[in-house]
Amino acid sequence: MDFAYSDKVEGLRARLDDFMRTHVLPANTEWHRAVEDGRYPLELVDRLKAKAYAEGLWNLFLPALRDDEPGTRLTNLEYAPLAEIMGRLPWASELFNCNAPDTGNMEILHMFGTPDQKARWLAPLLDGTIRSCVGITEPDTASSDPTNLQTTILRDGDSFVINGRKWFTTGARHPNARFVIVMGLSDPRPDADPHARHSMVIVPFDTPGVRVVRDVPIMHHHAPEGHCEVLFRDVRVPAANLLGEEGKGFAIAQARLGPGRVHHCMRTIGQCELALELMMERALERRTFGRHLADYANIQDWIAESRIEIDQLRLQVLRAAWLMDRAGNHAARVEVSAIKVGAARLQTRVVDRAMQVFGAMGLTPDTPLSFLWTWGRALRFIDGPDEVHLRTIARDELKKAKGRRGESLAYLVTPREHLA
Repeated sequence: MDFAYSDKVEGLRARLDDFMRTHVLPANTEWHRAVEDGRYPLELVDRLKAKAYAEGLWNLFLPALRDDEPGTRLTNLEYAPLAEIMGRLPWASELFNCNAPDTGNMEILHMFGTPDQKARWLAPLLDGTIRSCVGITEPDTASSDPTNLQTTILRDGDSFVINGRKWFTTGARHPNARFVIVMGLSDPRPDADPHARHSMVIVPFDTPGVRVVRDVPIMHHHAPEGHCEVLFRDVRVPAANLLGEEGKGFAIAQARLGPGRVHHCMRTIGQCELALELMMERALERRTFGRHLADYANIQDWIAESRIEIDQLRLQVLRAAWLMDRAGNHAARVEVSAIKVGAARLQTRVVDRAMQVFGAMGLTPDTPLSFLWTWGRALRFIDGPDEVHLRTIARDELKKAKGRRGESLAYLVTPREHLA
């Protein structure tokens, strides 16, 4: 069993790390100042995107890229360590056209889009000239079960009419946002198959009846691109905007989520590594009661536990990516659920330790730690709450247990037999 990255991946890691240190980190202050002034730093982002494109660090996430499409064709396993490097700075992924939700939208347009949809929407997404959103989660229903979604997408002749309300629509305030992929109920019959009642349609943002109501803060954090509530009132789009087949929205959504969860988890690992590095820097320089913090046993325990847990999760995520490449997204769904739960919980644990080492400074915007902690907490809901993923894992374990039921009883020893 070989745990080393290939020469190809090592080369890309070195190039990406150099790009981050040379171009991205020096721009971090400028990015934050623009955001604090209420502006999306579009000029800065576009400038860095052009550099990344020119250096071939572009569309690294999509294994199915064709030769005539811009980007580097990498497997999920090859891309994972690159996502970790990007994840160290939360706004960096966009610079390489590897940011959510565009990555997931590009994947499903690649898989299910018609030639016209690909020409109009996928091509400019691959070029990085537009941004997109996805509207799945709703405020008025338990969206962790997508069969509950109540936004309607009803056929009316050669059109679909959309009515409903979505929220946490990431990117809706981005100045380049051009469309949102909406998932909703297209077969209202109560006796219909619950997994075949929903569809997905492409809705341009300039369509009459689409209104961005507000940006919803996450843990009091306002993202400059927005996590927005979006209202759809009698929104009419051509039937040609249907993505895939009518009634296949649930299946498309599941196809979309697997690789994206690997991306999220590897970005989380990058942020945990950053938190650990900051924790150690602070412990080596800060003194209390005549000793450096690094000299205290409890701080050493936090450092050691963080290293163990980060390395464990990284291996688990890489295995999930490997299985996805080898056997397909569905075959890796249990492993993906496991890393999704583990990554979010790990982020809050490691960052919490780092915040404690920093003291009161760890609560302020002077370090990235408080933001990273809130984002880790949010990840326990993003792409499905912990409870849904734990249910998936438990069901799989119980299914396997039923298949071998009784076999383990041979290991039980009664008191009488034990005495004999």
